[in-house]
Amino acid sequence: MAENMTLEQNETKHENPSSLGMPDQEKVIAANALDAFTAGKYEESIKHLEHLQELNKDDYKIAMNKAIADFYKGGQSTTGTLKQTLMAMKNKVHTSVEDIDGLDDVENSLLYYNQAIIHYHMRQYSEAISIGEKLYQFLEPFEKFAQAVCFLLVDLYLLTFQPEKALHLLAVLEKLTVQGGNKNSKGENANISKDGAQKAEFVAMIEAAKSKMHQYKVRAYIQMKSSKACKREIKSVMNTAGNAAPSLFLKSNFEYLRGNYRKAVKLLNSSNIAEHPGAIKTGECVRCMFWNNLGCIHFAMGKHNLGIFYFKKALQENDHTCAQLGDGSNGQSKKFTGIPMCALLANKRYELLYNCGIQLLHIGRPLAAFECLMEAVQVYHSNPRLWLRLAECCIAANKGNSEQESKGLPSKKGIVQSIVGQGYHRKIVLASQSTQNTIYSEGQSAAIPVASMEFAAICLRNGLLLLPEHQQQDAKTENGSKTSSQSGSTESGSENSDACSGKGQETDKFLSAAPSSPLRKQEVENLRCSILACSAYVALALGDNLMALNHAEKLLHQTKLSGSLKFLGHLYAAEALISMDRISDAIGHLNPDNVTDVSLGVAPSEQDQGLDKGDLDPVESSGKQTPLCYPSSVSSARAMMLFNLGSAYCVRSEYEKARKCLHQAASMVNTKEIPPEAILLGVYLELQNGNTQLALQIIKRNQLLPSTLSTPPPDTRKKPVQSFQPVQPIQMPSSFTQVQRK
Repeated sequence: MAENMTLEQNETKHENPSSLGMPDQEKVIAANALDAFTAGKYEESIKHLEHLQELNKDDYKIAMNKAIADFYKGGQSTTGTLKQTLMAMKNKVHTSVEDIDGLDDVENSLLYYNQAIIHYHMRQYSEAISIGEKLYQFLEPFEKFAQAVCFLLVDLYLLTFQPEKALHLLAVLEKLTVQGGNKNSKGENANISKDGAQKAEFVAMIEAAKSKMHQYKVRAYIQMKSSKACKREIKSVMNTAGNAAPSLFLKSNFEYLRGNYRKAVKLLNSSNIAEHPGAIKTGECVRCMFWNNLGCIHFAMGKHNLGIFYFKKALQENDHTCAQLGDGSNGQSKKFTGIPMCALLANKRYELLYNCGIQLLHIGRPLAAFECLMEAVQVYHSNPRLWLRLAECCIAANKGNSEQESKGLPSKKGIVQSIVGQGYHRKIVLASQSTQNTIYSEGQSAAIPVASMEFAAICLRNGLLLLPEHQQQDAKTENGSKTSSQSGSTESGSENSDACSGKGQETDKFLSAAPSSPLRKQEVENLRCSILACSAYVALALGDNLMALNHAEKLLHQTKLSGSLKFLGHLYAAEALISMDRISDAIGHLNPDNVTDVSLGVAPSEQDQGLDKGDLDPVESSGKQTPLCYPSSVSSARAMMLFNLGSAYCVRSEYEKARKCLHQAASMVNTKEIPPEAILLGVYLELQNGNTQLALQIIKRNQLLPSTLSTPPPDTRKKPVQSFQPVQPIQMPSSFTQVQRK
């Protein structure tokens, strides 16, 4: 769309000289230049402009038109050069957008509009909006040029998640279109046949504008999650645009947001993407968006392997399109030279890599996810949620034996390391349960981007710094998932083909999190809680107990904290305190009464936004199963607290209290799951009690047995337990990173 606006604006600029009282000879030359440019004869147009420049050397508009004709002659591949030329012209006339204060400066509006178009294609949306809003105040409402400015502003507002402003401007456009049609019908023209042709052309232009406005309204209503209004506008889109790819993509997006995933897939499959003009004309790769949208829908359905398959197909299509456009597969050139201007928007590599990373993280491939997200963070470095995802990749890659724990299968491998000797000299060597590994990346800087816990700590620090301070944000509840670009892509937050550059966001309404949708106030607080919980976990893993305690206490002081994160906050604080030999304080955190809720979210009323929702909150409500190693109920969570409380008493040599906690916890949990730490705590307590034979029986049976002074009968068993941290000072539930992704 902006591509067409560039051409319209060029035409207007060429027409301008003829209305400024110039000599007849210059009028003729200017008209010839415009005709040649419109016909695509750029060489001829340039010659006319050079002739015109000789007659009038002081008019910068002639030089501007010549620069644009040169730009089109070169296949629109010298965007950077054109930008510099326009900037030099602006400096020459000594004006800036802020200085426009009346109609006297409107004659420079075309220069500013051209600059706005270039900013748009370079994804510098805030600069483009500032220019467009200033121009909008001083334009004649019925001009074709004014309509182009308005459409550019609407597009920019939708890209920067300002649907209310976009709808207001669309209402104004609708009114102007009707009034402009009435004004045009009253215009006088001596040539009746010519007037008829112009009228037909004008009617066609009005119809095209109406169809475009309906599509923009659908995108705005989807961002606002206004289902009824969106449904009404979709009917208008289908009536005006028929079953074209843009309208079907928009309708698929609408059904996707309503949770009708199968219908969304059916609509996508029914779109004839072969009829789309292609990336050179529209700046969009519809095939890429098609595969991407399928990936997003399957993500929301919980089919992550299918989702990653479709995202890879989208990446292949994107690379193929970029190669055709001369962009290669490595992203945009820093100088913006040699690449057609439309290709600057066609390349969606980093948005797709973001999607792939999130999907890979969900299917348990953290190292592959880390590689994808590291590429994405080079572009979207101001997204705090992306830094959290990188940290989660590092945590998941360093979890150690968590796969065994997550399956919930009891195994002697976690208890017995080896057996040495024979007969009377036979000895059992118990496994060490310490996970306080302070050396994750040996001999290299923590700032080197590898999936280490040290790098995770840096990522989490970045994420916290990017979040606003408390009460600084006054968010409104409606802002939406990303919708399509012009073709109506059905992305939820993290996967839109029209990702924002991160600029131009309305910081007083939401927090930018490109390429996913912006964060509302409650979502920012949820994200803060997730980052603090992750930070405490990483600090514990690195042996930085003071920082771990600091993060855990900050987490527990958050006003809106989910039950699951509150539970983890108490565990992390207790573990840090035990490591600092503050057992009494730790026991206060390990009180089972602290656990009253293990819910995974604090805003159940929010709509599930697919990737956007799952990528944002500590939990996702799309039906994904909670990991087995995470407490599924308040009773199991309290049992874990009791196991850890037993560990604390054991460290303080209060063995009888520790034994009571251990067996009380064992009576509260499922009998099929016995974590190695609980077994080892039981063994340690029996050895301290002098019951060597009972300790050996516990190891052999991999079961907690009742404690007596004599050797117990072999069939008396207590219920097994489900926990993580007995003997060692409270170690983290290994499923923590999964909890955060949820």
